[in-house]
Order: sequence, then structure tokens, then C-alpha cells
Amino acid sequence: MPIKLYGHPFASFVWKALIAAYERDVPFEFCMVDAGHPENSARIAELSPTGQFPALTDGRCEITQSNAVIEYLDRFGDAPRMIPPDADAALQARMLADVFDAYVSGPMQEIVGDALRAKEHQSPLRVREAKARLDKAYAWLSGRIGAGWANGSGFSIADCAAAPALFYADWVHPIPEGPLEAYRARLLVHPSVARVVDEARPYRAFFPLGTPDRD
Repeated sequence: MPIKLYGHPFASFVWKALIAAYERDVPFEFCMVDAGHPENSARIAELSPTGQFPALTDGRCEITQSNAVIEYLDRFGDAPRMIPPDADAALQARMLADVFDAYVSGPMQEIVGDALRAKEHQSPLRVREAKARLDKAYAWLSGRIGAGWANGSGFSIADCAAAPALFYADWVHPIPEGPLEAYRARLLVHPSVARVVDEARPYRAFFPLGTPDRD
């Protein structure tokens, strides 16, 4: 029975799992969660406490949450693991993945969520506060990202988290010129990341704030 990965190609946290699977060449069946696939929507409701994706099944094994999915995928394939074997490097990689999830993806999704609300329920204050949090995250990360990958060595779970977080965050609140912007550019040409970006292109009309031509 093949590994099944449930999600949508435009969802940022699904990108994380897809990048890891492509990076490590792990075979899987992608199960699209949308209105056209009610059976997958019903299954994700069983797999996830809130019906959010991604989720993974492998026989009787059921995994939800993107970081846990990435760690599970490390069991397969011969490519370097997304969780570094060195304990200190693994800790740093997990920490940075959490930072990208909470302090970049989090505010970005608040801004997008506000745009999806009816106009009378939108909050300019909420958007300004989210952008201020992004500014703090950009500054913190700019002081820690060098010329290579996030962890300072090989491609890891931190980069799986960084790619979608920075991709979409730059659309809602541009990243200033400097190390973080350069890192985003490196990510976008990395093969596994470029693949998920291309697979998501047909769904860009879903983005409520418009999309830039540069990406």
C-alpha cells in the first residue's frame, strides 16, 4: 500500500511535506483535498483534529502536522535526511522550522485571512500588527541566515518550512533587500522547491491579494 499524502498544492504547509518527499525521492500518492474530491475531504477530517492538512497515511500509520510528516518521510529513501543526524544541528533545524512556521507563516496567514473576510469584518489594525511581526521576524532571520541553507549546512526541515513561508510572506509584505531576500531567491531555484512552486501555479487565482509577476 503506497504512502498517501493529503492536501492541496497551493497550501503552504503542504508545500513543506511535498518538498521533503521530492528532496528525498520518496514515492507517494497525492490525495487532493478540495470540493471535487469529497472522499479525501472526509478522510482529512478523520486524520486531523481540525481538518487541516497535510496528513499522511502509510498502511495503519496515520500522521498529521507538517513537521511530523517530514520526520516520518526521513525513514525512506537514500538522500540526506531532513532532520540532521547531529543532535545540535537537528535542534537548530527544528527550531528554525518552528520560527518560520510561527513567526513568518503565522502573520502571513493572518493577513491573507483578513483579506478573505467580508469588508465590514476586515481589520487594518490586525494587518498592521501582523506586518510588524513579520518585520521583526525578517530582521531576526536576516541576522542568522548565511550564504547557504538555513541550518548553515545541508538542506533540512528548516528549509522545507522556509520555502513556503518566505514565498507567500513576500507577496503580502515584501522582504527587504539583504540576506533573507537572497535566501528566498536561492530556495526558489532549488529543484524540489521549484517543483512545488510550478505545481501550485494553476491555483494562484485563489490568492486574495493578487500575485506578483516576478515569481
